[in-house]
Amino acid sequence: MKKREVWFDARNIESENKDNILNFVFEKNYDHLLITPEMYKTENLPKRMSIAVHVEKIEQLNELENVIIFSDDEKILKKAKEKELPTALFRVITKKEDLEYVYNNGAYYNHVCVLFYETTNIPLELLIAGFQKKDCVLMKFVNNVQDAEVVFGVMEKGSDGVIFTSRELREIEEMSMLADKANQVQLNLEIGKVVDVKHIGMGCRVCVDTTSILDKNEGMLIGSTSTGGILVSSETHHLPYMELRPFRVNAGAVHSYTWFFDNTIYLSELKSGMQVMAVNTEGRGRAVSVGRKKMEVRPLLKIEVESKTGKRINVIVQDDWHIRILGPKGKVYNASAIKIGDELLAYICEGGRHVGIKIDEF
Repeated sequence: MKKREVWFDARNIESENKDNILNFVFEKNYDHLLITPEMYKTENLPKRMSIAVHVEKIEQLNELENVIIFSDDEKILKKAKEKELPTALFRVITKKEDLEYVYNNGAYYNHVCVLFYETTNIPLELLIAGFQKKDCVLMKFVNNVQDAEVVFGVMEKGSDGVIFTSRELREIEEMSMLADKANQVQLNLEIGKVVDVKHIGMGCRVCVDTTSILDKNEGMLIGSTSTGGILVSSETHHLPYMELRPFRVNAGAVHSYTWFFDNTIYLSELKSGMQVMAVNTEGRGRAVSVGRKKMEVRPLLKIEVESKTGKRINVIVQDDWHIRILGPKGKVYNASAIKIGDELLAYICEGGRHVGIKIDEF
């Protein structure tokens, strides 16, 4: 599952309500803001949001930087790509030819943004099927929360995101709450039986400090390969001689992967402001932001587990009692006390990654 994108369409807000609506949106859980070139010049835009600008004249590109270029004009989008700006193809779908154009050309752009006037979801289903193996983000315009819920559920997969057009504050808030809910994924965690525990000497390990408070049954999936990870606990359980850090996961060795929905990220590459996935013992994953990472040389421990299907994965963590690994029903294991035969929670998935993205190759 990709992370769902939720944009707020801020074009054409009535001037007397603009400040009130925008300030409200800026406080909510929206990823992107869709604006006009005039708003780009005059509005004080939040740094945390990605900005998409609706460009209708090619000369407007000269005034824009670090934004997504949203347009229905191929010449404008082509010029934006030459300037190495991300692009969003916009199309109003009113007939079969419009749908075919998007189907045949949409994957050339970073985003495909479609507006339907008919109530049927069949055209959206066709696009979801057509883009499911393509590396572009399919977005649909919606004007209320009920429509957004339907869009996220179409064909059990839904579109990759929505562009929200409502001006009602209650709807804007409810859409923000739905965005948070839509970006919680349910993972199938398995029981992995420990088959090997090995002290491997000194190495560099990474602590991930998030900007969220994590629960006692929550942590991060950490693994040495892209075929799966083991659930390493947050620092929410008793520690002798030191205070708890409920925002932290003492994750593992610097080479390790962690998961963010379908993709993997090296712990070594995490930076402040990036997002990772916090996962609990029930398999519920949610996006949390990285505040910082700490890399320090510590003794390391390799823990290898085997699933019921015979697949083996391992995690390398700091070799210390206060590192916790989570097991079935929320059981907490101290890393240095883990022994062969213990049962830990693991996530087994398809291997094969290129820059963190799934790829089918040998």
